[in-house]
Amino acid sequence: MTDFTTQLLSADQTGHDMTHIQRVLNMTKHILTTEPTADAFVAQAAALLHDTYDDKLFDDVDQAKARVANKLTTIGVSEEKQLEIFKIIDNMSWSKQRFGKPESLSLAGQIVQDADRLDAIGAIAIARVIQYGVAHGHELYNPDIKPRQAKTKAEYRQADGETIMNHFYEKLFLLKDYLNTNEGKRIGKKRDQLMHDFVTQFELEWQQKDY
Repeated sequence: MTDFTTQLLSADQTGHDMTHIQRVLNMTKHILTTEPTADAFVAQAAALLHDTYDDKLFDDVDQAKARVANKLTTIGVSEEKQLEIFKIIDNMSWSKQRFGKPESLSLAGQIVQDADRLDAIGAIAIARVIQYGVAHGHELYNPDIKPRQAKTKAEYRQADGETIMNHFYEKLFLLKDYLNTNEGKRIGKKRDQLMHDFVTQFELEWQQKDY
């Protein structure tokens, strides 16, 4: 499955490339050591495949999802396991939780969700949000543009009024309160503080108030 995912995401320039996938997979494996009752195969498969039909990356989501299903069938993954994997991927996203009606996740799903969200909290998350913003032509910072209070997925995805720094307030600072596992929460607390420190220092320097 690694080669399959690599083929699909290797050219990504938005922070959803294979380095992201590998970090999510590694974090999933780590959290699994603290949650031994979870289905390790399902969790790791979902971690590896979670961006392979993301609507931010693929125009035809149904076609992309069918390609994943075909791959899983080809390598002998049972229909029952496939349903579990797809349920996780279909319900783990931030936009689904904030603006949709997600189905409850199994422990395996909660672990993958934590692993993915932890990659959006911390030092690498700072780099990723800048990478994503630059790729989409977002303004770095404008103190006259306040963080948005999106009420729908469409509003959240709307680029108008979006700045890279506002994304910390609109999403990244919220994530630690939506982690599931004890280990995820422990790691998230530390990483969240680092992001707050960065944004505070950035704003002080921008306003020339740090000296």
